[in-house]
Amino acid sequence: MRSGRDVYANLLRDTRGLRREQSRAREGWYAQLDWERKEETLFELEMLLKGFACFGNPRNHPGKPTQEPPVAHDFGAELRIVRDALEQSIDRIRQLLGERDRAFVFSRYLETVLPEDSLRSRLIREQLSQDTPEESLFVLRNTFSSFLEMAEGLLRLGRVSHRLYFSLLGMITREVGRNTYFNPLVALEFRGEFDRIRHADVLEALHDVHEAGHRVVSVTFLALFRALRYVELVDQYAADPATAQRAYVILSVFRSDLRALCRYVGRRACHVMADSFEKRLLDVPAHEIGPRFEDLGHEAARLVSLRATLENLANVLRVEVRRTFERDVPSPAQAGAGEDLGPQLVVATASLRATIHHAITTLCAEIRPRASVPELASAEVARRRASERLRRDIWMFLQVLRAFLAKAEATQGDADRWASYASFQFVREFLDHFRAIGYQLVRTSDYDRLDRFLGALEALRDVDLLRPERLRAAVAECRDFFRYLDDLFVQVSKRAELQHSPFDKRAAAETLRIYLGAA
Repeated sequence: MRSGRDVYANLLRDTRGLRREQSRAREGWYAQLDWERKEETLFELEMLLKGFACFGNPRNHPGKPTQEPPVAHDFGAELRIVRDALEQSIDRIRQLLGERDRAFVFSRYLETVLPEDSLRSRLIREQLSQDTPEESLFVLRNTFSSFLEMAEGLLRLGRVSHRLYFSLLGMITREVGRNTYFNPLVALEFRGEFDRIRHADVLEALHDVHEAGHRVVSVTFLALFRALRYVELVDQYAADPATAQRAYVILSVFRSDLRALCRYVGRRACHVMADSFEKRLLDVPAHEIGPRFEDLGHEAARLVSLRATLENLANVLRVEVRRTFERDVPSPAQAGAGEDLGPQLVVATASLRATIHHAITTLCAEIRPRASVPELASAEVARRRASERLRRDIWMFLQVLRAFLAKAEATQGDADRWASYASFQFVREFLDHFRAIGYQLVRTSDYDRLDRFLGALEALRDVDLLRPERLRAAVAECRDFFRYLDDLFVQVSKRAELQHSPFDKRAAAETLRIYLGAA
């Protein structure tokens, strides 16, 4: 059995791309820091550094999509958030530098009194040196102080234009990208100082992952636990009206990282697992193929099931994050004072935290179906949130099923229409919706016609346009499944944990609208 460290040690070591001597230097520097909150301080600093790049992309901002062209927008509100984030970053850099921060003050003083250009040039070269982590922090301290002064000056203008705002953000991002020891701009990168998974049940689940899916599952778990830390940091900022708006920078990192995770899990994970399993299969000697055929078949089936679960999680995360960002949090330009913004952020983080918890427990249940799921929240809260999510997902898939059955009924009225590709497009769309929403409902239900239902849908994947009987068989199974889900919706609504939680059809319809728009 692999040790807890070996489960994801390579990811923690290699994703940033530091050279071996640089990695050792950073580890030595971190080990010498002598205060208890060094992990939290370093994490906050690096996520703020990453946040400047992510906040510079309007796709990562909360709020409803707007049709306003960027050149017509006043970026004063966004620049105030950037200025506050610069102040916070400088404060965290000073804490990490400790006594060496005094050298920065003396260096800035020398810049004003040295008379000779040769001495000034030598001082600049020394300020740009990054041979150690302390020197890299010193470079950030120097440049960020200048950026802060520039931001203060721009805010004194009557209006902050698109070109001015993004010019400043571009300079900040490039400065972070050039930093030797503190450059967290790589997507899905992890650090040993603050990304270790400490939940015992999740580590045990990682031990049970098949080798072909091990890297994919490790990346997914690390990204999800990183997302929980983002949520905690947003809560910290939201607790103080003076720092509430800084949460927008961390929220932009959250959205960027979750988008990268969904893209990786939804598009690349299947290829990573297939390549790894193919390599393992080719390593099996020819004379062992027969005796091991059944075991290899079971491994392949588990990987297929894991892929379906991961694709479902990618769809859930994409929809839930988009819904929360569009519905629960105002855009930076529309954000009110800290007293009003803080409670809105707390509501949003509660929803995001529940979504991440659901993803972690679902993945653990897929890996270890006979083990209890890890407790990430109180049992009562977890049951209520799980039942609310199940009830909403049942209702959403009922609407998808209803639309599919209606289209199938209309199409079957004219046999000549079977020859058209367009007439079968709704079938392909339904199969996509089933993988995104319906798959987990089927997996977790006690539906007694499960095998026949899945078999009928599987027959549609390579549907023969000249044999519509396959579709008729699938339609019959879908009608039965519709009736089953309709009854299940009523039963779930009667659960004790939902007695004081009426079904919000409007919110469910909004989630379905977002899903259909993102599908």
